[in-house]
Amino acid sequence: MLLIGPFSQILPMSGLPLKGPLQDEQLPLIEKGGILITGDTITAIGRFATLQQEYPQCEVHFIDKPMVLLPGFIDCHTHICFDGNRNRDYAMRIAGKSYLEIARAGGGIWDSVMKTRIADDVTLAENTVARANRHLQEGVTTIEVKSGYGLDLVNEVKMLQAIQSASLHTAATLIPTCLAAHMLPKDYKGAPAEYLSWILAELLPVLQAEQLAKRVDIFIEETAFTPTDARTFLLAAKQLGFAATVHADQFSAGGSAVAVEAGALSADHLEASTEKEIALLAASNTTAVVLPGASLGLGMHYAPARKLLDAGASLAIASDWNPGSAPMGDLLIQAAVLSAAQHLSMAETLAALTVRAAPALQLTQVGQLEAQYAADMQAYATADYRDILYYQGKLKPELVWKAGILIQ
Repeated sequence: MLLIGPFSQILPMSGLPLKGPLQDEQLPLIEKGGILITGDTITAIGRFATLQQEYPQCEVHFIDKPMVLLPGFIDCHTHICFDGNRNRDYAMRIAGKSYLEIARAGGGIWDSVMKTRIADDVTLAENTVARANRHLQEGVTTIEVKSGYGLDLVNEVKMLQAIQSASLHTAATLIPTCLAAHMLPKDYKGAPAEYLSWILAELLPVLQAEQLAKRVDIFIEETAFTPTDARTFLLAAKQLGFAATVHADQFSAGGSAVAVEAGALSADHLEASTEKEIALLAASNTTAVVLPGASLGLGMHYAPARKLLDAGASLAIASDWNPGSAPMGDLLIQAAVLSAAQHLSMAETLAALTVRAAPALQLTQVGQLEAQYAADMQAYATADYRDILYYQGKLKPELVWKAGILIQ
């Protein structure tokens, strides 16, 4: 057993309601705290001096300066498996070109598809490991990773195999999601509904046989798939045993209603959600995942995070790290900027990165510092947890533990 401490403060993020507004006064806070780890799991948490008395024979890792400990962050929406970049798209966008104009000029998602198809699986795995490790150094210990830049059998399988390979070469936990329903491939000759049927009949059985993914995602939008086609797809995928998430309400409303109806774990984006969609999400068990990095990258308004919380929804914040709309990939900066813009409390923001993000990935043993939970933790060189958001992402964790192992 290993006892770590004393920390100036420990924020275990435990005992919080998973839905609705949170006040900072609701945050459990352990002053001069310690945490006891056995292997990769938390055994006990409490006052350091008390734990030292109760476990006198354990090894001790002394913290000799002011530090704040909290759970590792969970990024429940990323696209970090890709090759190339879309800096030309970005230059055109900030010069005033529209999404359609950029796509007509050869940009957009299809540009990333072409670059990712050319890349071999080793390159994709190495790219994914590098991005995952940067995330890990910044305190993100669990990362969802989507496919969706392959859009045919060979390349979707290649991407998911690369994600699987990457998971063996990073300490971060990678959770794969099949996003073959990202858009209708330009080289597919059939209708959108036929393409979705092909995914169900041809691709998903391969993913099950090779154990490459247990989750599916679909982009519901005027430029992608209709709510009607998406509903049919999601329900069929669930019948096959896949969990579901949805790219919903990014530019137009309608996707979140499908997510709720299909029992999706999360509805992600939500920039175009209206009062109707907010009420639907609040009344459901579907996590509302907002992606401030996409708003920053596209120069558009944020998702209505404040309204979602006030209505009673469960809110998570994710990075959407991708080569097109969200290339920054810094989860903490994005969360800090969103919290200022939307008036989210410290408690709401930190919960959205930890305990409230976990259900979006069906995780039950991460996101909190509590006995029997994974020892995924991060510590910041400050005596006051409020500094973490106050410095708007510039204060990075000095120490990060994954499964009880100090990785930096």
